[in-house]
Amino acid sequence: MSSLSKTDILKMAEENNVKFIRMQFTDILGIVKNVAITVQQLEDALDNKIMFDGSSVDGFTRIQESDMYLRPDYDTFTLFPWRPDEGGTVARLICDVYTPEGKPFSGGPRNVLKKALEEAEEMGFEMNVGPEPEFFLFQLDENGEATTITHDNGGYFDLGPVDKGENARRNIVLALEEMGFEVEASHHEVAPGQHEIDFKYAPALRTADNIATFKFVTKSIAHQHGLHATFMPKPIFGENGSGMHVHQSLFKNGENVFYDGDDRLGLSKTAYHYIGGILKHARAIAAITNPSINSYKRLVPGYEAPVYVAWSSANRSALIRIPAARGNGTRLELRNPDPTANPYLAIAVMLKAGLDGIKNEIEPPEEVLENIYEMTADRKEKLQIESLPSNINEAVDILAGDELIKATLGKHVYEHFVIAKKAEWDAYRTQVTNWELEQYLTTF
Repeated sequence: MSSLSKTDILKMAEENNVKFIRMQFTDILGIVKNVAITVQQLEDALDNKIMFDGSSVDGFTRIQESDMYLRPDYDTFTLFPWRPDEGGTVARLICDVYTPEGKPFSGGPRNVLKKALEEAEEMGFEMNVGPEPEFFLFQLDENGEATTITHDNGGYFDLGPVDKGENARRNIVLALEEMGFEVEASHHEVAPGQHEIDFKYAPALRTADNIATFKFVTKSIAHQHGLHATFMPKPIFGENGSGMHVHQSLFKNGENVFYDGDDRLGLSKTAYHYIGGILKHARAIAAITNPSINSYKRLVPGYEAPVYVAWSSANRSALIRIPAARGNGTRLELRNPDPTANPYLAIAVMLKAGLDGIKNEIEPPEEVLENIYEMTADRKEKLQIESLPSNINEAVDILAGDELIKATLGKHVYEHFVIAKKAEWDAYRTQVTNWELEQYLTTF
């Protein structure tokens, strides 16, 4: 049930001088789409009467079946903390996409997550998720185009004058808090120009909505500061890339079911089985959590990002880490996702993999306390430690063999996702890069 009613929203719009409303949804690749309406159309929008042309959105529908309806989630009504040049306030509503027959559209990523959450609910679980998205702030050139020139030489957690992106980051955090986000921490990251903003954990659907809005707000406010914010995982060779570690836990009747005070690590059987499920499906999930060609330039040894399918209570080279908090703070942290992932699809596939572990009581292997990057190939083989895929093409091929993850996405999303990724790989594979010219042009 929504905590906001139609009357509440109309009243808030009037009291805050709302002139425009952005009806937001994401396409299969996670790009936020907007249908902008005026406040005069708000009542119709709240009655699910706003239509859009689904054939104009990549991977949605063909021309002959293009009409789609936007059904706003009343609880996502919020005001953007800036005003357009025309004056008045702009509000946002996140929407589910429906067919003209009144059915949830199977190609809508938010619908995919809701379906996965229904299964968790049937098992008595509520999923909480806390993401840690990283991003770079780059300077613009004289034409207003993005560069890869950073505006600072700050380092991890740096404070003060050296961190010139601090003003931008502070304004991003203030804007998010005005919109109702609970920001746990924000700091400079390891690489020049790199920042991280961590959200307090929240129910999975709300978190996915927040990630989508967060990217939009970050880019808008960076632009106001004359900077370009990018969530590209590896924009600078030789520097750490941007990840989006995802903390996750399951609750039942307000209690964290991952916690067991009698266990050596304070973890319950449910937690171990959830870890087992994620590790079982990790290589297939990578296509969704790391969906770009550039994602795999981040997932290489030596730069903090995980490469190996293992878990640990203390080891940051493992794919899954168990942070120290226990009791209701007990959770696991999946460390390979990056912020190019569609948050709805990524959370859906993580959850379904974990639930598969719980249903089938999948025991995880022993935790790995050694630094996996320093292990020999023989040692890794002995411990049965597999690697994540090395590129998006390999990841998509592994996804094709995982029936559970394919079923989670549904036929429509899976097929359109694969078509898009294969086309991307082909375009990339046939490019002649500067690296090749530098290596071979004068050598041969």
